[in-house]
Amino acid sequence: MNIQVQSDDFDLGSEYSRLRHQADNPGAIVSFIGLVRDFIGEGTEGEQSLTLEHYPGMTEKALQDIADRACSRWPLSGCTIIHRVGKLVPSEQIVAVLVASSHRDAAFSGAEFIMDYLKTEAPFWKKQQAGDQAEWVVSRASDYQRASRWKNSKH
Repeated sequence: MNIQVQSDDFDLGSEYSRLRHQADNPGAIVSFIGLVRDFIGEGTEGEQSLTLEHYPGMTEKALQDIADRACSRWPLSGCTIIHRVGKLVPSEQIVAVLVASSHRDAAFSGAEFIMDYLKTEAPFWKKQQAGDQAEWVVSRASDYQRASRWKNSKH
């Protein structure tokens, strides 16, 4: 298991290669890469950015817990979670989740589970800024609805 919280960008090819060689007999590797999107849209003046803050130690522990729960639900042979912090601009990579398993369905489900819980349980604080206007981002109800579906299912 590879859990990282960092300000530096990551290289998907390197992370994939590392997981492929570390995982036990992978038959599938599923990856999700999240990008900072243009959140304000047209008509907004000034530079856009998304600043992510976290509590070191607590954040890594929460990410490890999410990965451990995924591994207890599905036969995953490896997992990588990388989440960036600091100031990011639209189109920059923000998160990588890579999951290896002998079977594709477990890899897809494991990756989706991890992302759903990253959106609702990971202790990150996000502030969007466009020009001189800034606001803290709150989780959406739809994120909690997606995560709640795992509570009532075995897979």
